[in-house]
Amino acid sequence: MKRLIVLFMLFAAMTGLSGCGYNTLQTQDEQIKSAWAEVINQYQRRADLVPNLVETVKGFAAQEKDVLLGVTNARSRVGGIQATPELVNNPEAFAKFIAAQGEMTSALSRLLVVAENYPQLKSDANFRDLQAQLEGTENRITVARQRYIRAIQDYNITVRSFPSNLTAMVFGHKVKPSFTVENEEAISKPPTVDFSKPAPAPAPEKK
Repeated sequence: MKRLIVLFMLFAAMTGLSGCGYNTLQTQDEQIKSAWAEVINQYQRRADLVPNLVETVKGFAAQEKDVLLGVTNARSRVGGIQATPELVNNPEAFAKFIAAQGEMTSALSRLLVVAENYPQLKSDANFRDLQAQLEGTENRITVARQRYIRAIQDYNITVRSFPSNLTAMVFGHKVKPSFTVENEEAISKPPTVDFSKPAPAPAPEKK
């Protein structure tokens, strides 16, 4: 008889947790982790392209030292941030990560604009392949960010809504940070190419 009472109480407790959003919170939290892992995966894919891209551009435009250094430094700052799953629970750390990725995007945009001034570089097969990979990766990053944003929205709504907000407070679930509209516009804005500016003179050949 006591065993039946214990089983009944456990069943009632599980039913209550399910009804007040506990299971939903767990499911959505796992969805966020999965979506964030994909964001990190695509950002890492982009970072892995940078060394070869920089070396290829350097071969044709070694005089563009500031732009090349800017890309290298931006990659270093991105690599210096530990993008662990816990990062999505820390608004300050999350903001630093997004800012670093924004700098990486801007630096790469400047690099591609510079490439427009070097016909030989633009026609190089290796550069064209790297550029195509970069463009494909940027598209994947956009899709991954959108999935993460949707996952965060669903989770944050559950955390804030009654009665699941009571369950969230009991089990320590808090609102998580997401990409802002400003971040999205800055990150997804394509580079501006100005053909009105004269192409820089090629570097003198070493004798």
